[in-house]
Amino acid sequence: PSLYIVMETELWPNSLHSCRMRNIPTLVANARLSEKSARGYAKLSSLTLSMLENINVMAVQQQADAERFIKLGLSEENLHITGSIKFDLTLDDALRERATKLRALWSLNGSKPIWLAASTHHGEDAIILDAFTEIKKTFPALLLVISPRHPERFNAVAAQCEQQWKTIRYSSGAQVSLDTDIVIGDTMGELLMFYGAVDIAFVGGSLVASGGHNMIEPAAWACPIITGPSSFNFSEVVAVLQKNQAITTANNSQDLVITIGHWLENVEDAHAAGSRAKQVADANRGALKKLCRLIEGSQHES
Repeated sequence: PSLYIVMETELWPNSLHSCRMRNIPTLVANARLSEKSARGYAKLSSLTLSMLENINVMAVQQQADAERFIKLGLSEENLHITGSIKFDLTLDDALRERATKLRALWSLNGSKPIWLAASTHHGEDAIILDAFTEIKKTFPALLLVISPRHPERFNAVAAQCEQQWKTIRYSSGAQVSLDTDIVIGDTMGELLMFYGAVDIAFVGGSLVASGGHNMIEPAAWACPIITGPSSFNFSEVVAVLQKNQAITTANNSQDLVITIGHWLENVEDAHAAGSRAKQVADANRGALKKLCRLIEGSQHES
């Protein structure tokens, strides 16, 4: 190989050492390092230092990531802050058209507001359904779309919902009707489109200790965002969104009831929150171009 590119946190000492022995340049792209991971690397300081010495270019997402890598021994000469390439997603015309059509089908042309619970983990669905039960008392037309993170949970989540609510599975092709309460998003690779078809998005993996999932996707659609307290996988993204009042944290079902109820009652506030989220997403684009320039430079050096 003329260049070895590693994504985010896939740091394997033997692979990096083998590249150095063969004069193969190494580049870590979109790198991030949480405080917890940094403490783990620090416990193996000699191994960590020798590993970092075998990295030619480290392209980190944020200043905090850079500081943690430097503290572990990475040379500042090899470090570049590029931002997160996850901000550089594309919402093309075809995707926008599909999302618009799906929104019309799910909302029955605007008569049903839609709440998406995206990438949910085991333990979160019950909390979401508790909140949904409470919200439906005030907003009976509300449609909940639950998209479990792992496909092996599709059947269990569907069965859980069917115990109380009229539920359809997205994969079945069944149409939403006035009395439909829940849609199970039981397909893969369509969540980005779902975000463009809903009014409110909760990003899962955050009401349980899983660290959360990608909040940038709903932000790109100007969708108002709710996350749980566990968001360490996207801590820097959450920090930027919070700084701009573009994300709301819910610690439990009651918090979900309060936030979603407010947004359903005050649509202009929901739109403003979504607009602020989109502004953050738009302002942080450009990491991919910076990364490509670093890759090109590394290839020329090799």
